[in-house]
Amino acid sequence: MKFSNMLLPYIQIARIDHWFKNVFMLPGVVLVLFDDPSLMGPDLLWKLLIAFIATGFVASSNYVINEILDAPQDALHPVKKNRPVPSGQVNVTAGYFEWLLLAAIGLGLAWGMGKPFFYSALALWVMGCIYNIPPVRSKDKPYLDVLSESVNNPLRLLLGWYGVGALKFPSLSLIMAYWMIGAFFMAVKRFAEYRRIADPVVAANYRASFSHYNEERLLISIIYYAVAFGFFFGIFLIRYRIELLVSIPFVAGFIAYYIHIGFHEDSPVQYPERLYKHTGFVAYAAFCAVLMTALMFIDLPIIDQLFTPTLKLQ
Repeated sequence: MKFSNMLLPYIQIARIDHWFKNVFMLPGVVLVLFDDPSLMGPDLLWKLLIAFIATGFVASSNYVINEILDAPQDALHPVKKNRPVPSGQVNVTAGYFEWLLLAAIGLGLAWGMGKPFFYSALALWVMGCIYNIPPVRSKDKPYLDVLSESVNNPLRLLLGWYGVGALKFPSLSLIMAYWMIGAFFMAVKRFAEYRRIADPVVAANYRASFSHYNEERLLISIIYYAVAFGFFFGIFLIRYRIELLVSIPFVAGFIAYYIHIGFHEDSPVQYPERLYKHTGFVAYAAFCAVLMTALMFIDLPIIDQLFTPTLKLQ
């Protein structure tokens, strides 16, 4: 067998195609540059490149340990059983070495970016361990599985924030909003996976948390995370950039659109890297992103006037 063919399964379990999730770093970059334009120096692009690569390596380390430890359950999944580890294409000992090697490279690069960035990258890696490795293995715990995986979203925001050289901590309302929208995405994914398996017993064998879940509970959790996101996002907008309130109806539409896709047969939300094929959703998401970015730099005094309190409470 050619060396390239032997190496391919190890590249696959690193899920380099999932590095697109580093797009969640961009809001942190945009917001911190808006807050402190002096960070926009000549080495900005270089910093962002290193930050992106370091985050990618740390994330890939987490993906590798996930692939190794999930192999027994993946073997029961109609699609995931064909992945490199459950199908026997990967030597497990070599896989553990890859896990540590990728972590060392990512955290080594992160160290050179300064302590705030390094600690954020380390937190991302530690959360991967908590999520995957027994005895904690939070992915087997109902609701905690969603919350512990989606915390990677605010961590990526911090990596974007600190990647350009910021030193202060961003607004807690922004961090919580980012966490809750990530939990919303994960809950919709769980819902689609549960419907795809279509057998509670098989679902429980595939994912331990599914022994507690059913469609009703998953839908309730989806609603909870969406409402929590709206609450924290609203606090952030009103306090820091009230013009962004214009985007609220469109953001609500985005959330409804995502839930709609979650109901599709063999929904692509189970494999977010495939969502780009859903051109309507991608176009709408791009529109929302452009609108919100534009509102960061466009002043609309009438919005502030409309939301200025006229009733004074004693």
